[in-house]
Amino acid sequence: MLFEYTGRTRSGEARTGEIKAMHREEAIALLRKQNIVVTAIKEKEATGLSKLSFGGGSVSVKDLAVFTKQFSVMIDAGLPLVQCLEALASQQENKFFQKTLFEIRGDVETGMTLADSMEKHPKAFDNLYVNMIAAGEAGGILDIIMQRLSVYIEKAYKLRAAVKSALVYPTTVFSFAIIIVAVILWKVIPAFAGMFKSMGAELPLPTRIVVAMSHFMVSFGWLLIVFVVLMVIGLRQYYKTNGGRHMIDGLLLKAPILGTILRKIAVARFSRTLSTLVSSGVPILEGLYITAKTSGNAIIEDAVLSTRKSVEEGKTVSDPLKDSGAFPPMVTQMVTVGESTGALDTMLSKIADFYEDEVDTAVASLMSLMEPVMIMFLGGLVGGIVVSMYLPIFKIITLVK
Repeated sequence: MLFEYTGRTRSGEARTGEIKAMHREEAIALLRKQNIVVTAIKEKEATGLSKLSFGGGSVSVKDLAVFTKQFSVMIDAGLPLVQCLEALASQQENKFFQKTLFEIRGDVETGMTLADSMEKHPKAFDNLYVNMIAAGEAGGILDIIMQRLSVYIEKAYKLRAAVKSALVYPTTVFSFAIIIVAVILWKVIPAFAGMFKSMGAELPLPTRIVVAMSHFMVSFGWLLIVFVVLMVIGLRQYYKTNGGRHMIDGLLLKAPILGTILRKIAVARFSRTLSTLVSSGVPILEGLYITAKTSGNAIIEDAVLSTRKSVEEGKTVSDPLKDSGAFPPMVTQMVTVGESTGALDTMLSKIADFYEDEVDTAVASLMSLMEPVMIMFLGGLVGGIVVSMYLPIFKIITLVK
């Protein structure tokens, strides 16, 4: 990880810069060895994949997955790294990614390692990718590492698609419902209200409520839109704070139905990421740190970072995971078995497979349940407004008869 620091030497000279370390404490220790007293230090803000995992920035998931798979095949065939990068860059349609690959090829030609050259491009290759490449180069198994990365990217994309499936459908239907109701209240109801007023008839309670809502929409609709926009912006800014992120992520995990799915997704992502890193030879402490930062949920991130701290103190992985309460008992039990048998990566892979299947099943069940509920909600909302408008007409017809 890269850290930005501000400090002073023992002679009082001000120093600012960047330093690479596994975590904040190590960065401070390294600077202390350089006789620099740190006054402020923070992790350098990353872009692209470092924050959003695969598919962020200017390189799509598809581009990265295809590149990784092709790269593994070419390396397995015995082609030199520079030749592989040249061929893959030449056929790359994404201009940003093409430029990145040509720059990496140039760095490799000058003698830089592939991992170090990729680390210079965080918009295309995140810390997980770079660390696995470094482990592959060190162990002479770069082709195998690339294959594992390809599988990981595909499964990570599948999990993200599951999140979208669980959120997009109800959000879309609810948004359409709001738009339809707003248009009815803004354009249709005022015409009915004018007709009822001209008749001088006493309106039923449901009709009075709908007419009052229509008057509010016509008079203060713009104010309502401004309020919603400000609320969305406020929530986004609040989520960027540490406390806000913990509160919102905690509420999401506790939400009925959706919370269960999000927890399964988080467990699957944790297991798949850590399994891929451990099996590729990345040290367990670095693996836990990367896994925490790519977890996508503040509660899970805290649990994994707490586990990392316990492992630093010589404890097992399973005990702090169990104490955190963020992981189901089955997960901690399988991790315990994996540690005792020396097959932690295999157990984590099995956990990931199980929970990915669970996510697919849960999302399919949610969609099948959500569709009739949303139809009933939308039909009841619009139907209620229509009926409330026709009630006075029925009453007038009865009086005329």
